[in-house]
Amino acid sequence: MSTSLSTAAASSTVAPVAAATALVGAPRPPARRPRAGRVRSAGARVALGIAAVVVFVCSVFPVYWMLNTSFKPNADVIAPTPQWWPENFTLRNYVTVLFEPARPDRANFPSSFVMSLGVTGLTLVICLVFAFLGALALSRFRFRGRRQFVIALLVVQMIPGEAMMFTLFGMIDGWRLLNTIIGLTIVYLAGVLPFTLWTLRGFVAGVPADLEEAAMIDGCSRGQAFWRITFPLLAPGLVATGVFAFIQAWNEFLMALIIMQSPGSYTLPIWLRAFQQSTQATNWAAIMAGSTLLAVPVVIFFLIVQGRMTGGLVSGAVKG
Repeated sequence: MSTSLSTAAASSTVAPVAAATALVGAPRPPARRPRAGRVRSAGARVALGIAAVVVFVCSVFPVYWMLNTSFKPNADVIAPTPQWWPENFTLRNYVTVLFEPARPDRANFPSSFVMSLGVTGLTLVICLVFAFLGALALSRFRFRGRRQFVIALLVVQMIPGEAMMFTLFGMIDGWRLLNTIIGLTIVYLAGVLPFTLWTLRGFVAGVPADLEEAAMIDGCSRGQAFWRITFPLLAPGLVATGVFAFIQAWNEFLMALIIMQSPGSYTLPIWLRAFQQSTQATNWAAIMAGSTLLAVPVVIFFLIVQGRMTGGLVSGAVKG
């Protein structure tokens, strides 16, 4: 009995040693060489990265140069040697833009800012309300003339705004709405609403109607199912289209130049043009300061709605 136990113990000790010896002595497999496809993909990633950096620099450099110029004296701006950083830093250009008194032939910055804010705010709110209701009707309901209406939206977007310039001016003049916020808002709605409606239609169609039906089975009414389930999922689409509508209305120049002819009703793009023409020698530093102030509200609006867009997306995903 003792002999069999010792034999078993010896065999259990020898077995792991033999296995380890076999593993050590076994030939190792040859190292794999990187495939040509992997090398090419790595090279393609590097090339795409370099291209992305070049595109980023080309996009950011005009903004940087505008900021850089706005903090320089005008003598340094027109100097033959460019300055990559404002050596003589000054805020005089912003003081000139913000506190320049109004004249009978030209408005000042505060009044033009209020006019632009009013027109853009009205355009944004009215456009989102009508576009949202229209997108719901086109995506959730089937009615006669639906396809023809969608085709009409595409046709309207194909027509350039310059082609309807004189027609819109005659219509607004006939309604006695020249130099008014309401008149310019109507013109902006005619240009922004078709694209906004078409874009929101895609967002609404991407949300399945089964979510609302499931909520109604659980006891929600149709209105409760829409506001609690569907609407949070549509919040990112509303924000995205709202950003587009805001930027287009805020930066629009041509129609505002035609409709707003009185200096007291100038929007900011028209004010910037009048500010440039009023000086005997063009003050490029002050113009860059005005351009920077013109772009600040757009950046602030985007920063505000960016967080709400993410919050709406997460909230809709959790509730769904």
